[in-house]
Amino acid sequence: MSKTILAFGASNSKNSINKQLAKFAAHQIADATVNLLDLNDYEMPLYGIDRENAEGIPQLAHDFKAQLKAADGIIISFAEHNGAYSVAFKNVFDWISRIEKDVWYNKPMLLLATSPGGRGAQTVLDIAVNKFKIMTSNTIAHFSLPSFQQNFSTENGIVDAALNKAFQNAINEFIAAI
Repeated sequence: MSKTILAFGASNSKNSINKQLAKFAAHQIADATVNLLDLNDYEMPLYGIDRENAEGIPQLAHDFKAQLKAADGIIISFAEHNGAYSVAFKNVFDWISRIEKDVWYNKPMLLLATSPGGRGAQTVLDIAVNKFKIMTSNTIAHFSLPSFQQNFSTENGIVDAALNKAFQNAINEFIAAI
C-alpha cells in the first residue's frame, strides 16, 4: 500500500533550496505519494494571543493540520535565518500548535537542513530536532547538507559520496518508521 509523504521547505523563498531538498528526499521513497507543500500557500497574520482571542485560528492553519493528519510521514527541510527558524515556518508552527496539543500527530519525521554555507544550517536543524523530540515519541531522522550548490545536483541529487551515505542512512531510518 502506498504511503503518503508530506514534504516542505521551511521557507517562503520561491526558489528555496530547502524546498528542493525536501522534494528530492520525498521522491527517494519508492511507491510513495508525495504531497509537496509551499509555505506561501499558508501565509497567515502573525500569531499573537490577542489576535487568536479576537479572531480565532485561521482556516489556513486548520488546512495545514489536515495535510499533516493525512500523511504517513513528514519531511521538513529547514532554512536557517539568523540561526533559527524562518519567520514563515515559525508563524505556521505557532498557529498549528494552538489547534491541538499533538502538533505532528506522532508521525515519523525526516528533518533536513541545507544552506549555501559550510555548516548546512546545522544550528536550526539542532533546534528543530531537540524541540520536536519532546513533541513526539516517533522516529525523527535528520540530515544536514552543507554547501548546497557544490553538493547537490538536480539531476544527480547529493553528489558527495560521504554526504550521500549519511543522507541514505537518515532516509532509511525514516522509511523503516513509516
